Amino acid sequence: MVSGLTVDDAAVAGWLAMSGRAAEGLRELAKRRPECGVARALSVLADNEVLDDATLRRELVAAYALAQAAGAREQSLVYGIYLFTHRHYQATADHLVVHFAQWPADEVAGSMLGAFDLAGPLDYREHGQALIEKQWRRVGAQSWPWTSWLAAARAEQGRSDEAWELAEHALKLNARSGPAAHARAHAEHEHGAGLKGRAFIDAWLAADPAALQRRHLQWHAALQSIAAGDFDDARRRADTELHHGDVGMRSATNWRLLLAGQAPARTTELQHAHRLLAEPGGWAEVFHTFQLALALAVGADTDGLTALAERAESDTRPDYAEVLAPVAHALAHLTAGRPGKAVDLLTVLGEETERIGGVRVEREIIKDTLARALIDAGQPQRAAHLLHHRRTTRHHHTYEDLLLTPAPTTQHTGAVMTPAS
Repeated sequence: MVSGLTVDDAAVAGWLAMSGRAAEGLRELAKRRPECGVARALSVLADNEVLDDATLRRELVAAYALAQAAGAREQSLVYGIYLFTHRHYQATADHLVVHFAQWPADEVAGSMLGAFDLAGPLDYREHGQALIEKQWRRVGAQSWPWTSWLAAARAEQGRSDEAWELAEHALKLNARSGPAAHARAHAEHEHGAGLKGRAFIDAWLAADPAALQRRHLQWHAALQSIAAGDFDDARRRADTELHHGDVGMRSATNWRLLLAGQAPARTTELQHAHRLLAEPGGWAEVFHTFQLALALAVGADTDGLTALAERAESDTRPDYAEVLAPVAHALAHLTAGRPGKAVDLLTVLGEETERIGGVRVEREIIKDTLARALIDAGQPQRAAHLLHHRRTTRHHHTYEDLLLTPAPTTQHTGAVMTPAS
């Protein structure tokens, strides 16, 4: 590895495992090794969300200068970090393909594999999954980082049994592997693990309460509570674990609760959602904009959803115009009590909804919305067929059962949607 930086270094391992001390560990590493450009760049990568553009650029330019003295591999890593932190995800993914061809199974570069999912086009996601498998085969099953990342890829491919087994193997190699715990959570969502899946997340987080993925894993735990019908726990987690800024996860939790005829947790203020949509970042990435659309749906903001859909229709980016626009229109129709129109729009989309981004667990909510719309439109047989696989393969499927239960969950009543009594 570059300049002695390997997964055996505690700071690098902590970063790859997404430990609660990851950022602090990398900052300490950069101080310990001021001559190492990769160490400096990794500390910037860990803190990039809180750095202003000028600081980000200055630090990475300095890191690259150090990397030039160290060799081609360090230069490549720092350049990849520069692209990733500046959100040039397609360019990052393209760069990683070249990097892995020269330096196979580089764990430090592996920490940027999310670029393939964030790049946008489905081809990138699929190429990223194939690349992960190729690197895993090169390095072998005893590499906990690559086994963790392959587990996540298998979960996204819908191969949940393989994902679970790989995640378990990675956790045996390193019980604190955050990517492995996350991949297991995805697999157990597909299994409908319910309270058992929730218990795993709680136990895993208890050993590192500050883990970087804490809030996201708590969101997974809330979904398992919904699957098992423990709606009080789902609301509690949404209210106590998810922050004000976690608009996407809060809205995804609350929309599921409403679709199932349940009272939501504390909702995102519509003013806040509209502020986010008014900022450039609100339209920077299609999945983020979709999450804001869910926030409007939870607030039964039919007019806001219609405006969002119309703006998406005029967007030059195909995923916005061809996928997000009809989804937002469908949400608007559903909140206005026009389920038949929502059914028409979502049925035509079919598997094209994959283009809206996110991962399987996150996109599943579109199918949930279609199921509710079918029930509200008086088409229970079609709704049952839509959810048949989930209801016959998931151990806990209270949520799916409630989706198929007639209930006035999606009627526009002004400020919020009214749950069933």
